[in-house]
Amino acid sequence: MEQHVPVMRSEVIDIVEAHISGNESGFFLDATLGGGGHSAAILEKFKSLAIVGLDRDKAAREMAADRLFEFGERVKIIAANFTEIEERAAELTELTGGAFIGVLFDLGVSNMQLTTPERGFSYQEEGPLDMRMDINENLPTAADILRKSDVRELTKIFRDYGEERHAFRIANAIVRSKDAGFIPETTGELSSLIRRVLPAPVQRKAGGHPARRVFQALRIAVNAELDAILAGLRGALKITKDGGVIIVIAYHSLEDRIVKRLFRCWAGEGMGGLVTRRPLEPSYKEIAGNRKSRSAKLRAFTVRRPHGCKGA
Repeated sequence: MEQHVPVMRSEVIDIVEAHISGNESGFFLDATLGGGGHSAAILEKFKSLAIVGLDRDKAAREMAADRLFEFGERVKIIAANFTEIEERAAELTELTGGAFIGVLFDLGVSNMQLTTPERGFSYQEEGPLDMRMDINENLPTAADILRKSDVRELTKIFRDYGEERHAFRIANAIVRSKDAGFIPETTGELSSLIRRVLPAPVQRKAGGHPARRVFQALRIAVNAELDAILAGLRGALKITKDGGVIIVIAYHSLEDRIVKRLFRCWAGEGMGGLVTRRPLEPSYKEIAGNRKSRSAKLRAFTVRRPHGCKGA
């Protein structure tokens, strides 16, 4: 199986290196383990560090276990969502014998999920409209949301979570289609409907596939991703040691805005400092080799203790 190249690998390594002292030993938390690409890079570069990796997706954990097998006992993989970090803080720090040197979040959909048609994340792959990060969770699928929502609800989802300018036009078309007896159940059916309803000039100006923002919006709605980011970051702050670092790679403005505001809140309340005043972005070379990286923005925050921000 081809190994996925982690986004902004060198930038992550540089930031980790700046926040460890010499051959300092300890644990780093990969809160979004995925295929294990970032964890492998950290373990290869820093021989004294170990990794705890979290992922809610069984298939991702299995893939990561294979990729990280060579590192033996330096790797601990846990079936968990990063929203659980705070409630499981005592368990995590007991497992590692203390606070973490750092925490990494690589947000969004993994390459494995995008390229698995039956997961329903990709507008380029035919599959059921599922979009659950964990197919074992009892969550409504994207198809369920389309089936049960009215025009107002769908417009709000597409506008708020996808920043889709034509949210009402698309939502109205979906509801009219339902009224006529046809509910999109697959990625192809939804993509085709969106292509039919948007005028050609609008599609040409979309800067990508015309269904991209709607798919993003549905994925965020299905998995409650924006609330999850806040919960995960607050948990990360609780378990990161004095001088440790929290690194976040976001892929759209909604995610990045949440990270930026929370990091600035923490800095303003004396809980630490901004490592990146402005987000780091991938190099032209990386974008040329990995299209997924083109929208990535990396922010980092160094933790200072003791602290006490009311916003945390």
